[in-house]
Amino acid sequence: MTTINIQFSTLLSNAVNQPGIISEAYSAFHNYSLGNVMAAAFQCAARGIKLGPIASYKAWTEKGRQVKKGEKAIALCMPITMKSEKENKSTGETEEHVFSRFVWKNNWFVLWQTEGEDFANEIPVPSWDRELALNALGITEGTFDHYNGNCQGYASGASIAINPLAQYPHKTRFHELAHVVLGHTLEHTMTDHDTTPQDIREVEAESVAYILCSLLSLPGLDESRGYIQHWLRSCEIQEKSAQKIFSAADKIMKAGQVKPQ
Repeated sequence: MTTINIQFSTLLSNAVNQPGIISEAYSAFHNYSLGNVMAAAFQCAARGIKLGPIASYKAWTEKGRQVKKGEKAIALCMPITMKSEKENKSTGETEEHVFSRFVWKNNWFVLWQTEGEDFANEIPVPSWDRELALNALGITEGTFDHYNGNCQGYASGASIAINPLAQYPHKTRFHELAHVVLGHTLEHTMTDHDTTPQDIREVEAESVAYILCSLLSLPGLDESRGYIQHWLRSCEIQEKSAQKIFSAADKIMKAGQVKPQ
């Protein structure tokens, strides 16, 4: 089966520049990582396929449905366990090393590519709890004590603080959480205000905030896009950064998700 190579940097760029696509895609493909959610959504759009539940050929068969003749599979990025042998220079013995590698595989089909028994899919309405997320992530939110009133929030170590007068407190909170989850605060304290120098860390953190606000239908998306584009200027988000952004957004989203009773 032929595989394809999808750039997460391209997916992120499209997501930021196409309002509404993130929340729509997440509703359809909520059981997958955010990176795969966006990959599936844009492949469907390119083929003119309606968004819907996605599963492997075997899984659809188990649900009483068959993939329609001629339908082509959707590619998702999946981890594969690899093994290699290396000589231990100290002992001279050969040792086996196990590691994971991510590859794109064409193994999945959308509901509308199948036919058969009726299929009912429960689409969750994402709900997110701040305290739940903070506890799960091991992050504390303290009192805002920065002297600059223009500062919306800041992150240091494993703690964050949000300005009580922040224009979009939820967006700022996601931004600061992202700084911690992305590892930015391991280097030094991050402070966000109007004079923040151009830095890829700001693009990464705000991209995470944009994705989460989109998923939760929260305001501030226009401002978030403007912030990202301002710090990017004429540059592009690199592939490594895009992968980190999707991973951090996925981690923060799942950390605060309220499980249905």
